[in-house]
Amino acid sequence: MISAAGEFDFLALPGRGNSGPDHWMSHWCRALPNSSRVLQAEWDRPSPEDWIGRVDAAIAAAPRRVVLLAHSLAVATAVKWAAGASESQLNKVAGALLVAATNVEDPDPSFDLVRPFAPMPLKRLPFPTLVVASRTDPRVTFDQATAFAAAWGADLADAGDLGHMGNETRLGLWPAGLLMLGRLLEKARL
Repeated sequence: MISAAGEFDFLALPGRGNSGPDHWMSHWCRALPNSSRVLQAEWDRPSPEDWIGRVDAAIAAAPRRVVLLAHSLAVATAVKWAAGASESQLNKVAGALLVAATNVEDPDPSFDLVRPFAPMPLKRLPFPTLVVASRTDPRVTFDQATAFAAAWGADLADAGDLGHMGNETRLGLWPAGLLMLGRLLEKARL
């Protein structure tokens, strides 16, 4: 699969509602034996403190360096975690693949449940990061995703017209995403 994949543990961070069986993240968790999903106590009415705390605990418990695989609201969770994490915790993260960020500051009422995660930190991340954005994502504009990537010091991958890249998109194993992950892992190895 990906030559560097065996060097790290992968922490899958699903967005609100978790990732169903047809979600690319679920396929990756089945394909990567050194992966685990960070489970949240409340998937539908997320609390930033709870979600960030569970990510922090999962990173602390990981026996090796980790690569974060975040989707949707979990992108904000990962970035907020990094903004407040200790140096020793940050050093355990080899890289982050941040897919389909949700703009938690959007004033539209459909964002009410995720707005407690605002404001989105706009500080450079201390580990290699790849932001994957779709041009037709209803949860973040491509321009906003580009601005997030720039603020985080991340590379940006244009996923084309894939919507929110979630359960409804049915990307399966998402080979193009695995290629993006491979590029990130090469940087994480340095």
